[in-house]
Amino acid sequence: MAAARLLAFAGSARRESLNRKALGTLIRAAREAGVEVTELDLREFPLPLYDGDLEAEQGLPEPAARLQRMLAEHQGLLIATPEYNGFPTPLLKNTLDWVSRPVPGEAGRSGVDYLRGKPAGLVAASPGPLGGIRGLPLTRQYLSNLGMIVVPEMAALGNAQQLFDAAGELTDQRLLSAVNAVGASVARLAKALAAA
Repeated sequence: MAAARLLAFAGSARRESLNRKALGTLIRAAREAGVEVTELDLREFPLPLYDGDLEAEQGLPEPAARLQRMLAEHQGLLIATPEYNGFPTPLLKNTLDWVSRPVPGEAGRSGVDYLRGKPAGLVAASPGPLGGIRGLPLTRQYLSNLGMIVVPEMAALGNAQQLFDAAGELTDQRLLSAVNAVGASVARLAKALAAA
């Protein structure tokens, strides 16, 4: 049987994103738990702000269709995302809003079909003391609305600019354990579902 595969990305487009660093830790934990992980940079999937008229006139943008195909080939998601004023980032929500739309050439199928029943894990990192924790429950709710199984473990990395060394390694052992628990939990569930 093929190994379970997870898709991983950050909800921030910044080149030096703290969440991209946190995602690296999350990916390593999932790989150590026995799954394959494909890391994406959402900057390589540029999408306009969701607009139903644009979709009706031009169809699904090609980057969204590519993401749909990738989701179909993976058994779960790993996401590291900041919050913007306590809410999920526009990049994350807009990307998944487009991905959830009908699949081109497949009548009756939408991108939600590629998300439903798959596990997801969430971490957040922020230079602020709360670490993005206010946005995590809302991101969890959004993914759940799309039919995903969001694992109960989450991690918020406050004052994150102080937590990573020059190599991008998370140095706080308590937070490292928390992020590792998220990655391991998603990996376990993805493997169990793939074997069912």
